[in-house]
Amino acid sequence: MDLLLLVKAAVMGVVEGLTEFLPISSTGHLILAGSLLGLNDERGKVFEIAIQTGAIFAVIIVYWQRLRDAVTGLASSPAQRRFVANVGIGFVPAVVLGLLFGKAIKAHLFTPTVVASTFIIGAFVILWAERRAATAVRIESVDDMTPLDALKVGLVQCFAMIPGTSRSGATIIGGMLLGLSRKAATDFSFFLAIPTLIGAGLYSLYKARDLLHIADLPMFLVGLVAAFISAYACVRWLLRYIASHSFVPFAWYRIVFGVVVLVTAHMGWVVWAD
Repeated sequence: MDLLLLVKAAVMGVVEGLTEFLPISSTGHLILAGSLLGLNDERGKVFEIAIQTGAIFAVIIVYWQRLRDAVTGLASSPAQRRFVANVGIGFVPAVVLGLLFGKAIKAHLFTPTVVASTFIIGAFVILWAERRAATAVRIESVDDMTPLDALKVGLVQCFAMIPGTSRSGATIIGGMLLGLSRKAATDFSFFLAIPTLIGAGLYSLYKARDLLHIADLPMFLVGLVAAFISAYACVRWLLRYIASHSFVPFAWYRIVFGVVVLVTAHMGWVVWAD
């Protein structure tokens, strides 16, 4: 196995881990990194999907106690059954709309204009959400959510199908606009990521199974480990950060990145297509 390819895989894994759970769009950053590293072919796209699993394992580890309590309490605790049901309810819209419109979105919306626009529009949504966050909170904890709250957040998550939107950004900021506290919205975004990203990853890998070869295993393993380590550090940091900070800096970062998309596309440096 080419050592340089393993280094590139590690870099991609770090990019995935650092951006998957922040409201800045991991897809946009992976497109940029993949283009710069020469990993933007069909196999590279399969690799991007596969290494999401490493990031998801990081969330599972961080929330292990909470997830274990949910599983062991299914038979005896109404609160745990409600929690698991809410995650399932929030997951359903992404499955339905993804199967119905996923192919069309990939065919028509992966353009520099769309990616840059969603980055910048998302930034202004974040700024708006933060301005009203202090007065709009009605749900302080994930345990206080109703099935209708979960469904609404699940529907908002579907906006992330538009490239550049950010799944975590849609669920966290959407949750805040729907009345969740910053902590509750962030926690539910992480919980919702587990079935959403695992399901999307397995489905995409199944469809692209003909592109997978045993010789690629070292590259995939390096990417998975790098994504896990960086995502674990990022999630732990984010949970501490939101205790006393807003998401406003991420909004300004999105505006800058949106400009980067436009410039790199105009100069022909990056092919912003799926």
